[in-house]
Amino acid sequence: MTAPAPALTRPDGSALRVLVVDDEQMLTDLLSMALRMEGWDVRTAGSGFEALQGARDFQPDAMVLDVMMPDLDGMAVLQRLRQSGDDVPVLFLTAKDGVGDRIAGLTAGGDDYVTKPFSLEEVVARLRALMRRAGTALTSGTEPILRVADLTLNEDSHEVERAGVEIELTATEFELLRYLMRNPRRVVSKAQILDRVWNYDFGGRSSVVELYISYLRKKIDAGREPLIHTVRGVGYMIKAPQ
Repeated sequence: MTAPAPALTRPDGSALRVLVVDDEQMLTDLLSMALRMEGWDVRTAGSGFEALQGARDFQPDAMVLDVMMPDLDGMAVLQRLRQSGDDVPVLFLTAKDGVGDRIAGLTAGGDDYVTKPFSLEEVVARLRALMRRAGTALTSGTEPILRVADLTLNEDSHEVERAGVEIELTATEFELLRYLMRNPRRVVSKAQILDRVWNYDFGGRSSVVELYISYLRKKIDAGREPLIHTVRGVGYMIKAPQ
């Protein structure tokens, strides 16, 4: 049985706020139920203009936003939010399933993309990841430190150390290292890394993964016993020395 994910809250301990926007009432009801089971405060909107009003009044920590709506579509809603200085993390919902559509949504300022039909568990998992990356969510009552050998990563403060020496990482390098450290001694493929770290399909351009693995190795493993390993033809793995 899979262990339940640790509860997430705002840094002050209060419930996370999520605004769900879709013109299908049944869908917003299902999403609201799933998100409330996480202990989150949820409000809904049925149109683009209601979404803008809800964002102003509710000040959510994340937004689930349908792309296709009758009055103001999701792209236009997001554009207005960003123009007003609102950087709330946005998870797009859409029936479109092309790489071009995904890239258009992310380029417009969205943070992630889920295509219909989807599982409620997937939406919850992606929202959890979005809010953690944005720094609006903290794990309640759990240890935020990941460890592999003498390497430590603090998920809350974003500090990384090896043998007590602090290592400066970019945001993407940090997310890549965190994904590897959450899966110690497990081989993860380039496709899995692209999906979990970058959150969308690069159309087979997996060289970006190789590039960032090389960046990490220079910072994590240079002059030390290596922790990051290549499993040729399969992917990458982080593990303590034998």
